[in-house]
Amino acid sequence: MLETYEGSCHCGRVRFRVRADLSRVSECNCSICMKKGVFHLTVLPEDFELLRGEGELSTYQFNTNTAKHTFCRTCGIHSFYVPRLHPDKISVNARCLDGVDPAALKPSRFFDGRNWEEAQARRKAEADRG
Repeated sequence: MLETYEGSCHCGRVRFRVRADLSRVSECNCSICMKKGVFHLTVLPEDFELLRGEGELSTYQFNTNTAKHTFCRTCGIHSFYVPRLHPDKISVNARCLDGVDPAALKPSRFFDGRNWEEAQARRKAEADRG
């Protein structure tokens, strides 16, 4: 069920609002997601609103330069980003949502980002089958 949440980086300079379903939290084992400790909550752009801090954001890109890993220039927290897997969407770090206990979050999906190309091929084959 879609609910509205607000969240922020650590220092609060970047704030956002998102409509999302917490049962859709996912996890990825790629090098950057593992190091950031992200619990992904991927949403449509129309379900995401940056409330403040656009000028406080910096972007890191690597490899294919598809993903846009945004983070607060002051505190360094990655609150949301544009994912390589779904570059038409926004992935919010569910750990940055106000009032949500991260210990209660149970990722319901897993993506093998460590083996990105093979995992993506498997996802595509499964989608084509069914």
